Amino acid sequence: MTLQQRQFVDQLLRNAPFDLGGDLAVQRPLLEGLLTEQPLPSDVLTSSDELGGVPVARATIDGVEPRGVLFHIHGGGFALGSAAGSLGLASDLARRTGMSVVSVEYRLAPEHPFPAGLDDVNAAYRALLRSTDLPVVVSGESAGGNLAVELLVAVRTAGVTMPRAAVLMSPMTDLTAGGASFASKSELDPNITAQAIHNRVGDYLDGTGTAPTDPRVSPAFADLRGLPPLLIQAGSHEVLLDDATALAVKAAADDVAVTLDITPGVAHVFQAFAAILGEGDAALDRVARFVEEQLSARNEPAEQPVAVAG
Repeated sequence: MTLQQRQFVDQLLRNAPFDLGGDLAVQRPLLEGLLTEQPLPSDVLTSSDELGGVPVARATIDGVEPRGVLFHIHGGGFALGSAAGSLGLASDLARRTGMSVVSVEYRLAPEHPFPAGLDDVNAAYRALLRSTDLPVVVSGESAGGNLAVELLVAVRTAGVTMPRAAVLMSPMTDLTAGGASFASKSELDPNITAQAIHNRVGDYLDGTGTAPTDPRVSPAFADLRGLPPLLIQAGSHEVLLDDATALAVKAAADDVAVTLDITPGVAHVFQAFAAILGEGDAALDRVARFVEEQLSARNEPAEQPVAVAG
C-alpha cells in the first residue's frame, strides 16, 4: 500500500475517457470495453443463464466447491454497466470467499426507469433461492449497492428469506446528491461528479413521478430494521462518501449490525483495482473475513424474517 500506487490509479482514472454523466450511446460501449479489457483469470469459469426470467452471468472458480452464492449487482448509475462486465471484481470476491457468483443483467434506464431494475433484481434473487440450498450473500457496487439495499428492504417487507449478509462498495444511497462530500471531495474524486449523478438519477426516475427522496430509491431514507449484517466500504476521496456514511448511520439507528470501512486516499469502487492497488487488495481481504464470519455464525438455513410494514 503505497502513495505511488494511489497516485497511479488516481491519474489513470483522471485520464480515462469514460464519463459517467456523458452521452449513453458513447459511454456504454466505452465502459464495457474498460471493464472487459483485461481477460478473466483462466480458472474463472463463466456461463450465461437466467433466473426468474432475468438474464444473469455465472462464475465459478475451477476446482473450488462453492460454499455459497454471491448474488452480485453491478454499478453504472442505473444506466450503464453489465453483468459480464462486473465479473472481474465479483470473481475476485468469489475466489477469496470460496463462493460462486450470480451477476444480474437488470434492465437499464432511461429505456427502463425505476422500478424495472429493482424488479429484475428481486425476481432473480427469489428464483435463486428456489434453485439452491447454499447460503447467499448479496453484493453491490455504486448503483448496484443502492439496488442491493432496496432488494433487502423489499425481501424483508415481503417476508422472503434474507441473505446471510450484504457487501456494499461505494453505494449510492441518497439520490438527491445532497451530501456535503459532493463539494468537499469534488477536487479529490478523479472521475465522479455531482452533475454526473444528477444526469443518471434523471434517467432512472424520468417519467415515474418518483422523488429522489423516496425511500424506495434512496435507501438512506428507508426503514432498515430487520436487515442482515452490512459491510459498507468507500474511499475517502469520493464524492459519494457521505452516501456511504449516511447509510451506515441510518442502519445503526435501525439496529442493523453494520460495519463502515473507509479507506483513506482512494476513490470510487477502488476495490476493482486490487491487482495494482494495495488498498484494494486489503479491502477485499476484509470483505472475505466479513463473509467468513457471517457464514460461520450459524450453519442452519437463514431464518425467515418478520415482515415489517413499509
